Amino acid sequence: MSRLNNGGQCWWKRIFRIAGSRCTKVAGGVMLQISNSCRPLVRKKAALCLLRLYRKNPDVVNVDGWSERMVQLLDERDLGVLTAVMSLLVALVANTPHAYWNCVPKCVRTLERLTRGQDIPQEYTYYGIPSPWLQVKTMRVLQYFPKIDDPTIRKSLLDVLQRILLGTDVVKNVNKNNASHAVLFEALALVMHLDADKEMMSQCVVLLGKFISVREPNIRYLGLENMTRILLVADVADSIKKHQSQIITSLKDPDISIRRRSLDLLYGMCDVSNAKDIVEELLQYLTTADFGIREELALKAAILSEKFAPDLSWYVDVILQLIEKAGDFVSDDIWYRVVQFVTNNDDLQVHAAAKALDYLDKPAVHETMVKVSGYILGEYSHLLARRPGCSPRDIFHILNDKFPAVTTPTKALLLSACVKIMMHCQPPDPELVDQVVAVFRRYESSVDAEVQQRAVEFLALARKGTAFVDIMAEMPKFPERQSPLLKKAEDTDGDASEVSATKIRQQQMQQEQNSTALVVADPQPANGGLHPVSVPKTAAPARHSEQAVTSETPQDSKSFPPSQSQAHSNGGTPQQAPGHTPGSASADLLSDLVGPLSLEAPPPVASTSSSDLLALEAPPTPTAAAATPADSLALALLDSAPTQVQPLGNVSEWFKELTLKDSGVLYEDPYVQIGLKAEWRNAQGRIVLFVGNKHTGPLTNVKSSVLPPPHLRMQSAVVPENIPPRAQVQVPVDVACLSASRETAVLEFSFNVGHAPVSVQLKLPTSLNKFLQVAPVSANEFVARWRALGGPPSKLQEVVRGVRPMPLAEMANLFIRLHIGVANGLDPNVNNVVAATTFYSGTAATLCLVRVETDPSDRTQMRLTVASEDPNTTYELKEFIKEQVMDIPFPGQSPQAATVTPATIPLTGPAAALAGLI
Repeated sequence: MSRLNNGGQCWWKRIFRIAGSRCTKVAGGVMLQISNSCRPLVRKKAALCLLRLYRKNPDVVNVDGWSERMVQLLDERDLGVLTAVMSLLVALVANTPHAYWNCVPKCVRTLERLTRGQDIPQEYTYYGIPSPWLQVKTMRVLQYFPKIDDPTIRKSLLDVLQRILLGTDVVKNVNKNNASHAVLFEALALVMHLDADKEMMSQCVVLLGKFISVREPNIRYLGLENMTRILLVADVADSIKKHQSQIITSLKDPDISIRRRSLDLLYGMCDVSNAKDIVEELLQYLTTADFGIREELALKAAILSEKFAPDLSWYVDVILQLIEKAGDFVSDDIWYRVVQFVTNNDDLQVHAAAKALDYLDKPAVHETMVKVSGYILGEYSHLLARRPGCSPRDIFHILNDKFPAVTTPTKALLLSACVKIMMHCQPPDPELVDQVVAVFRRYESSVDAEVQQRAVEFLALARKGTAFVDIMAEMPKFPERQSPLLKKAEDTDGDASEVSATKIRQQQMQQEQNSTALVVADPQPANGGLHPVSVPKTAAPARHSEQAVTSETPQDSKSFPPSQSQAHSNGGTPQQAPGHTPGSASADLLSDLVGPLSLEAPPPVASTSSSDLLALEAPPTPTAAAATPADSLALALLDSAPTQVQPLGNVSEWFKELTLKDSGVLYEDPYVQIGLKAEWRNAQGRIVLFVGNKHTGPLTNVKSSVLPPPHLRMQSAVVPENIPPRAQVQVPVDVACLSASRETAVLEFSFNVGHAPVSVQLKLPTSLNKFLQVAPVSANEFVARWRALGGPPSKLQEVVRGVRPMPLAEMANLFIRLHIGVANGLDPNVNNVVAATTFYSGTAATLCLVRVETDPSDRTQMRLTVASEDPNTTYELKEFIKEQVMDIPFPGQSPQAATVTPATIPLTGPAAALAGLI
């Protein structure tokens, strides 16, 4: 290597010429060059050379030896060398993030130095921005770490990001815009990854709101794209709604890419409050939209109208308008769904039949409209018999006029409608019977076997007399089924911003290897919701679903089974998995994306175990010889074998976070990430599991099984047996609560990587608070109900020791996150907290009252009183609240030791007065 140094600036060229089969020795020599004794140019080239070698063969770098070495290299003052070192660190962290935690403080310090412009040479300042490339790489490194727990480091990092957000604006200089926006959007990705507070997220939305209103199309595109991304990671829907008019304006932009992004954002931000406005805008835009986007537009309008319909009559009106405006782009699944709702809701049938007749009576009618109107009129036209112009004969003439212009399958459906109309006409109208029979005779010699068979059968049935009425009776109600529209939505979202973040990260990693281009991970927003109360329980699931769906066409009144989700679950056995590929971690399903996998790379070899899983068995495989421990920079042998597969974070912490919020990461290891998004309404809920394959190979023999406790009724969709590389599937799970309990459901998930199986068992966040809703009560009502409930077992009181010390404001905030409403000012003692909530189970709603009495001199204890009409609910809620406020038990302390009788803490002053009152 000394001769290489004497060769001047061409030494690295010689290294590549001899790298081939001797890359291990060459890498060892390169590492010797990264030292303070060499010139900055040599150190920079050495770091880049090692990066190239590492990309060709990751095993040339020993993780243990380079962990501390990278920390030293991050102290480099020369920005050229530091940029090269940071590029190397990005590659190393992508493979083994757990080994480089000690680099986080140095990365934050580097960002502070750059954003404050401290000691930045002029040659590294680009249009007034200190080394934007280094800023982006540093923030990219920080996104590979699942979570930053150190409060000091986290605060410093958030301050830096705040400075970037506030200091970035749109200027006229294109080059400066490109550099500043590259830094800004990487900062936004890091803010989402860190799951920052709501105020900071709202600042991001305000900043993006400025971007979507500028004239430059690239900036508008990035603003819409990142606003879609941030929609899922934080509760900022209200802030985004303030920009709804500007987003709708972007829907008419000349650039189709911007139109697609605005459509995705409107779809994601839609809820009950703005569904009517957004759907109406989509319907208006449908008539002028490009043909390439109309099918996706029609599908999303149908999904939104179903999910957020204020009433079913509005839903029917929207779908019929949709068919009229874009019949060629409306799939059969959409009108099947309308027929299902109309059949299952008696009060909707008259309205649907009248609307169908209005549309069908127009001169030019799309064939899809003929199908849905023909079916509805065949079943329910008799309900309109007393209206002018709606006699069976009038309706038959309207249907008969459509025969010449429709295809053969539609003719078969119209024949069924005609025989239904004739059947409903009681007593029979001889003239109508003759006209209908004439239609049957006309088609009894049709060349199409289906049409001919129907005509012949209906002609024979018409001679049956009264028996004919029984045979052609009205269709029964359909069983509750899941909408297939979401499956269709996934197939049409190939170019939408909801594209799986795994694919985006795969593109990122490829581009990082081939160039220094900056790429921002694309999120996958998901906005779902249970149906409004007026909509039946056949609500659509949240976003895209990978469940198995079967769909049969309702061609006639004799057989109409709309699509139904065939849901079942399968289990797995604990096995072992290889660890030969490296991977990355992500702390939040939403910060990943907004799709469950935001940062991806080959999986790491985990070295620590976790007790957080209910079960995780992966016997280690035999290992090969390891590198000599005496050399801290020794190179790992190429054939080093893997160790056990371990989660890339604290599974119990993930579960605890999901207890208080409805989206995040449930589990992640080097091969798979399982994200979760849930929605709850009263006693029912829906959980959507985002299962992402992070591995470069397919996951085979994938199985999942949900094991519900006795108090829950759950149904899970089928998981595909194989998940392709870098792909993501979504598994909806429907939940219904039958009674109060603190038990949670368990997910058994197993898969094969290569020929080695992996199996895990995870607790699902189906905790008691998911079925609670804040109950606002007045002081008089609270006291009256409190007195009426009396003592045990309806009212239970317990003094709890070992409580996590927290201010009253923090405790009140915890209760609110648990859906227990705090009644401020109701208790005369300012050290007490009074709250109320309603627990929903089945068809019952139980009001629960809570009172917490604290001791200002000792926040580690409190008196907890819970009261409700149901003793079981009272007990379970009391125990659940205890679990949420309890601190970690002291060493050697048993759980029973943390609970004493109420008499151990005497109450005085206002607390005693209130206790005597209520």
